[in-house]
Amino acid sequence: MGINEDPVTGSAHTILTPYWAEKLGKKDMRAFQMSERGGELVVKLLKSNRVEIFGNSILVLKGRLFF
Repeated sequence: MGINEDPVTGSAHTILTPYWAEKLGKKDMRAFQMSERGGELVVKLLKSNRVEIFGNSILVLKGRLFF
């Protein structure tokens, strides 16, 4: 379709972070998505079992939505 893939899938890391946090005994971790485009991020498991995701991005589109 000519659509570039998402280099880092944040939604997947919200599931992977609690799993690996328990396995490794860590709350702060670095992650790398091994896709063709690849991407790095930092994840943090919070006390509420929510996940904070940090990484770099670029602006590819800017606009407004009206409802």
